[in-house]
This record gives sequence, structure tokens and C-alpha cells, in this order.
Amino acid sequence: MPDVLEKYLNVSDLNEYIKTMFEDNTFLHKIYLKGEISNFKNHTRGHLYFTLKDDTSRISAVMFFSSARNLNFTPEDGMNVLVEGRISCYPAQGTYQIYVDKMERDGLGNLYIEYEKLKKKLEMEGLFDQKYKKPLPRYPKKIGIITASTGAAIKDILSTIKRRFPIVETILFPSLVQGKEAAADIVRQIKKANEFDLDLIICGRGGGSIEDLWAFNEEIVARAIFASKIPIISAVGHEVDFTIADFVADMRAPTPTGAAEMAVPTVFDTITILKAQEIRLTKTISHILKTKESLLKKYEDSYILKNPLSLYELKEQKLDMLIEKLNKTMGDTIKNNQTKLDLITKSYCLQNPLSLYEPAKIELNNLTDKLNNLIKNCLAKKTHQYELIVNTVKLANPLNILEKGYSIIKKDNKIIKDSEDVKPSDTLNIRLCHGEIKAIVKEIK
Repeated sequence: MPDVLEKYLNVSDLNEYIKTMFEDNTFLHKIYLKGEISNFKNHTRGHLYFTLKDDTSRISAVMFFSSARNLNFTPEDGMNVLVEGRISCYPAQGTYQIYVDKMERDGLGNLYIEYEKLKKKLEMEGLFDQKYKKPLPRYPKKIGIITASTGAAIKDILSTIKRRFPIVETILFPSLVQGKEAAADIVRQIKKANEFDLDLIICGRGGGSIEDLWAFNEEIVARAIFASKIPIISAVGHEVDFTIADFVADMRAPTPTGAAEMAVPTVFDTITILKAQEIRLTKTISHILKTKESLLKKYEDSYILKNPLSLYELKEQKLDMLIEKLNKTMGDTIKNNQTKLDLITKSYCLQNPLSLYEPAKIELNNLTDKLNNLIKNCLAKKTHQYELIVNTVKLANPLNILEKGYSIIKKDNKIIKDSEDVKPSDTLNIRLCHGEIKAIVKEIK
């Protein structure tokens, strides 16, 4: 019997096992669902319990307070929503449900996608960069307000400005702030406001749904705000509402009232600042006067002002000392130069000027003798070389052999070396040591 009982599981164990199966399935860790809310219950602790259903099915859902507090709308039965969460099992009841992390109204999803897409685009272009933000004037004289001519926003702005800084002038540029034509109308009013001599512009409206505020998410409005030469405070919706206009504007206010508070100081604060500046200026002037009085007193009590001639006495004394020093320096210089002149005048060179040339004359004579000897030796050497060359040429001269009785026989200017080179009746030229002979060949042997 005990073995049979071991086959059976507790319900808790089974439900825990099923829960583990859900948690091990990574596909179920991030689920996106859309459906209609029913059986909605807002627990006193802030947790939301409801059923998400479509035409044929339903699933239980729970959204804990940590996630529910981030909702920008109040869920209710019959509302179509988009949810993001994870699927798991609730072991106590053995049911599976979706634990919702994020939820938004269905039909607004496309708007959020367009919002994020445009936000990213303009951010990439630099329209949100801090370097383009224009500073707000501290004490504006004239403020333009772009909003609906009726409604809470304009009343809050005007009442706040009047209460805080009534001397400022305000000009209303009435505009549509909701609907299809609102964006174009806002752009027109921004351009029109830039034609006025304004110090600041407040552009915005009161709170509402994302559809109500959508005009301030339009690209044309964002670019008009960026192109404005006058600083613009964006005041759209409530503190939790963020629009594209907020990121492009020079300053973002959480509410229209907050925009008015940013735009102008309070009279009390201004008076307080002026009084503080007056006190500071008075202390500064007083300090400067005391410093100048002390300096003047110091000058008045100075010995020089009381005895002005003493200033010149010191200068006169110093001048006398400088003159004495100059005279002494000049006398010493003249004396030293006179001594040098005497030494030069009495020098042997000036007394016997020709003595300067005697060493040079002796050296010149020596060089002349040396040069003559070199020339003689060179001529003798060259003469000997010449005679040797002449004798060599004479020995090599073929005409010298004629002196011994030999002769040179030519025919047609060619030397005859063989009897076969001539024939009878040829005319020959015979060169002797002295003269030439022409002969005719009679016989050849």
C-alpha cells in the first residue's frame, strides 16, 4: 500500500512543477499582448488585477504597484490596451497568468512609435543640443504667449505674471492647440511673434491625453521653435507630459504656471536683489572713499609735501656728486691718454722710422739672392736637358747617314729598296748629303 501512495503527487508540488516549466521557457519571459480589460480591480496596496480578453479567449493579469505607478492613464473595464510582461503560474490557484510590466492604451501605440522615431531623428540632427539653447532674459520687458485664447493655461500664465512681475508687457498670440490644424497654426503664431520686439515667448497649453497634446509633437512645430530668434519656454501639459517641443525649446516648464514663474522674477525678489546691490554698492563706495581719504592723509602728512624744496635739495646734491664724478672720470681719461701719447711719441720706432723697414730690406735681399740662384740652377738644368734632346734627335735623324757617303733613291716619292721596284728608262731621284741627282735607269742587274 505505501508503494502505491508514492505514485501520487501533492497539488502544490504539481503546480510548482508547472511554474518551473513556465519559467524555463524563455519565449514566455517577454510577451506582448493586446486585448480588452474586464473584471478590473485596483487593490488598496496599489496592485492591479484584471482579465485580458479578446473575442474567444481570456487570460488573468496582474500588475504590481512598482510598475502600475508609471501609468499615465487610469485603466478601466472595456478599455483596449497593449501590455508587455511575462507568463507564469500562480501555484496557490493552479492558474497561469501574465505579470504585466508595461501597459498603454491600444490605438496610442502608433503615436508613441511616431513620437520616438521623430525624437530620435531630431536628436541626431542636433536640435536638442544644449549649445543651441538661448539664455532667458533675467528681466524681460515684453513677453509673447502662444496658446488658446480661452482655457486655464492663458489664465494661469497671465495671473502668475501679473502677481510676480506686473510691470512686464504681455502679448497673446491666440492659437489652436488641439486638432489637425493646431500644428500649422502654432507655427504661424511663432513666426508672427518673431516679428515683434519680444524678449521671450511662452508656448504651450494645459494637460490632456497624448492625442490632445499631439500638435506639440509635430515636426513642423519643433523646427519652428528651433528656428525662432527669440527664446522660447515650452509649457505643455502636466509635469509628467513630455513632448518634442519640450526638447527643442530653450527651456522646458512642467506646467503653464511653471513657465510664467520661469519667465519673470517676483517683485519681492527683485526689490530684495536691488536692496542687496544697494547695500553692497554703498559699502564698496564707502570703502573706496575711506581708502582714498587715508591715502590723501598720507600724502598730506608726507615730508615732501610739507617741505617741497627738500625734494630739489636732494636732486641738487645728487647732481653735484654726478658732476664731480664726471669731472674726475674725464680727468683720469685725459691723463691716461696723455701718458699713452708720451710713450708712443718717445718710442724708438717714431724716433727712427727707417728701422721699421731694415728687417724687411734684409729679408728682401736674401730672397733676391735665393731667387737668382734658383733661376741659374734651373737654366743650367734645362740647358743640359736641351743638349741631350738635341743629340738624341741628331742620332735618330736618318739624314745623318748621308754624311758617310750613302744616298736615298726615290721613284715617284717612294724609297726604292729592291731592284725589282724599277725598270729601264725610269727616272730616279737620288738624295745625297748635299743636294739631289736625277738619273735614268739603263740596266737592271
